[in-house]
Amino acid sequence: MHKKISIVIPVFNEENYISTCIHSILASDYDKEKMELLLVDGGSSDKTIEIITRYQQRYAFIKLLHNPQKIAPVAMNIGINASTGDFIFIISAHAVYAEDYFVKLVQQLQNLDADCVGPVLTTEVKNRTKVSMSIKEVLSHKFGVGSTFRSAINLTKPVEVDTVPFGCYKKEVFEKYGLYDERLVRNQDIELNKRIINGGGKIYLIPDVKCTYYARETFSELAKNNFQNGKWNILTAYYAKSFRALSLRHFIPLFFVLSLILPFFASLIDSRFLWFSVVSLLSYLTLVIILSLKMKNTYNSVGYLILSFLTLHLSYGAGSIMGIFSVIKKIIKGNV
Repeated sequence: MHKKISIVIPVFNEENYISTCIHSILASDYDKEKMELLLVDGGSSDKTIEIITRYQQRYAFIKLLHNPQKIAPVAMNIGINASTGDFIFIISAHAVYAEDYFVKLVQQLQNLDADCVGPVLTTEVKNRTKVSMSIKEVLSHKFGVGSTFRSAINLTKPVEVDTVPFGCYKKEVFEKYGLYDERLVRNQDIELNKRIINGGGKIYLIPDVKCTYYARETFSELAKNNFQNGKWNILTAYYAKSFRALSLRHFIPLFFVLSLILPFFASLIDSRFLWFSVVSLLSYLTLVIILSLKMKNTYNSVGYLILSFLTLHLSYGAGSIMGIFSVIKKIIKGNV
């Protein structure tokens, strides 16, 4: 017999994705009498609310809540506080979920006596072009993102990890470890999961549970998104007062960009320092070119794959540098 689940989805201007997302939830094999879907809107100005309202007229378990502060962690906390389920899913409107998604994650959460379990994330794009398919490949590759849940091709059984996407949590987890940190515009899920791990909790990746996430499709969108991700890595560490809120992989793009910038400025004093930048860049490009040649297929191109890697890592690293300046500015303000 199914226990009740609450599915929380923050939404903001999701008219291109929300119907596909809701359809996948409606198609799930979880007992709808034991399900509530809480869509928390941050003031959408497109047709998102109109679309959700149409679904509400047909399905009583779909509820629309409002998030006046507009940022994701606030929406998540609103949904959690309003939920009545034994288990709480925090998921994305930019994804679609397998038919057995909710049943399997609830089963695994109980079988493993875990605090949170999550799926393997398959990256997809809505519009297939050479550019978007190249971005998709890079976001699915270990060297591109480093996350186990994006590149867990060979896993055959549940494995302990430091974070998962779109997880299923025991409701009491939020009572024990707290809600999402509302200061964090980004990384709120990573920070919460790290808090759980650092507090002795268990999080598992479940390889036979899948969901499909729709990625950014242009280089400008990729750069903008990852610049913010990089920036909020530093701000997350600052607000959490610990680098343990994140993992080492989150700072590797920062180290790479610094390996290009710092020797360049040092070369203004001694030109020999410039060789450190040259060696770092050539080493990176050599690896990226080799990987791109291996990843080449009919739907992408080597050139776009290389540009995808560069865009992802440079924007991420640059964002982290901006995050450092933001933290310095906050510290100075705090001392004034």
